[in-house]
Amino acid sequence: MKKILIAIIIGSVILPSCKLERFTYGAMDSETITNNPEASLQSLLNGTYAQLKAWSDPMHRCGEYAGDNMMIRGSSTDAFYEFISFSRTPNNYRLDQFWNSGYKAIAQASNIINLIEEGKTADIDNKLGECYYIRGMLYFYFVRAYGRPFYQNPETNLGVPIVNGTPDDVINLELPDRATVKATYDQVISDLKKAEELLTIDNGPIYASKGAAQAMLSRVYLYMSGTYQAPNTEYAQLSVDYANKVINSGDYALLPRDQFMKYNTYTPENNTETIFAVKRVASEFSGFDHYYGVGGMYANIGGMGWGEMYASGKYIDLLNETGRNDWRPSKYKIVDARAAFIEPTYKEGGAEVFRFIKQDGPEVLNYAQLEITRSGSSITCKEGNDTYTLTPVDAPQEIYSILYKDGKTYTGVIDNFITLNRVYPQFYIVKCSREGEDSHLHSPVISRLGEIYLNRAEAYAKLGRYDQALGDLNTIRTRSIVGGGYASLNASNASERIDKERQLELAYQAERSYDVFRNGGSLTRRYPGPHQQFETIAPTDYRVVYYIPQNAINSYPGTLTQNPTQ
Repeated sequence: MKKILIAIIIGSVILPSCKLERFTYGAMDSETITNNPEASLQSLLNGTYAQLKAWSDPMHRCGEYAGDNMMIRGSSTDAFYEFISFSRTPNNYRLDQFWNSGYKAIAQASNIINLIEEGKTADIDNKLGECYYIRGMLYFYFVRAYGRPFYQNPETNLGVPIVNGTPDDVINLELPDRATVKATYDQVISDLKKAEELLTIDNGPIYASKGAAQAMLSRVYLYMSGTYQAPNTEYAQLSVDYANKVINSGDYALLPRDQFMKYNTYTPENNTETIFAVKRVASEFSGFDHYYGVGGMYANIGGMGWGEMYASGKYIDLLNETGRNDWRPSKYKIVDARAAFIEPTYKEGGAEVFRFIKQDGPEVLNYAQLEITRSGSSITCKEGNDTYTLTPVDAPQEIYSILYKDGKTYTGVIDNFITLNRVYPQFYIVKCSREGEDSHLHSPVISRLGEIYLNRAEAYAKLGRYDQALGDLNTIRTRSIVGGGYASLNASNASERIDKERQLELAYQAERSYDVFRNGGSLTRRYPGPHQQFETIAPTDYRVVYYIPQNAINSYPGTLTQNPTQ
């Protein structure tokens, strides 16, 4: 009787020891499956979804930490610091986890596809569709992390290995080298289109669905649509087409502003905007404390979490661009709804201060929080022996400027004192915490309707259909900023405005760095933090992509080409 092992890690193929009649955890024999596919299929599929849980943590860190939405209080010995510092190395255990858990899920999904015959029942076909979605989605996340942006020679640049299932001969195993970026995208599209065809049952946003496949296709084609300067209109139109399918389906709805400001607290099953999320539950975290979940680095809530990463000065400025968001408990006012996901740690009974960002050296920016004194309409602050009189910029919003001792004029705000971690005010991020009000519980969002409107806006702009792009852009913008819609959109401002809105809306969803580079942009992080503040990462920089984990290369049964090291 032929036995099929439903487990493979690229870089470490798990072989059954001793007799072939014995199976490791996660393995089943094909006869059991084919004799009772409905009973076995759900268990196998559950195991595939389970792999996404382990994959989603490093996925978030790879995508978000390399962007400009956050800062860290200082350097760290944790492997994730390489994502922040762009000091790329192939020996990184978090990249190992990202690669291994993702390829496990690809292999398990592929083995199910290869074992189960299509066309028996709608339920079986739907489960096969879920497998195609998971595989296509994972190949996409891999190719954008390990392969160069699509507009850069996709026919020759390398993507990732395409290994769709456990080979028949695992003894003389020889797996293929990395496919090109173009071939990897072809695999992604093939899988997602097959998923779209087979998925006819919607079991909610914690399972793959037709809408999830269409949402991912809208993003995939957007990534293929070139830059604003040199768009690929064929792919831009396909991104529009798939966005239309999702938006016009009526299956999803944007949350109104007041509910959107609590997006992080809703479970995926109770959120009309979520299309697909990787479901997490509290019992999956050691001691129920969530220290090691994604949100644990962004905040300390109820004594839980490290709270060592904060919203960047750049992101705070973007939130305040159309009006100051005031987080002080006594004057709480949110202008941009996305500011509700930021929570400064005000010192209880702390003094009023003037906070601004100053330049401490040729390439060093730091925060200053100087205690103020009010005397009638005059406001002064003091630092050491130096006293400064503040100049109003927008007095009703308590925005002022200071002519500092270095001869430069800086603009800042009057605020309450925010407690420091090292020398940095703690602007906690809670977008990845408080699901069900449970500390740092968070089910990572893969697709939601807000993104789909922005996908369509960008694709419309690349097609030169600026009026339609403006409508979609303002649908998202005016939800967050009442009366904040743009009056016009054209070739001169579309890229800047759409990019800005994607940054504001999709922050802390592991999208930002990829968005910058895929459109030919450079990443700059000129705000306080231990990173290289004045470094510019060009889209052609070798560090735009991650190294293939060295452990995978060492144990790979075949050639696995590494990314360039310079």
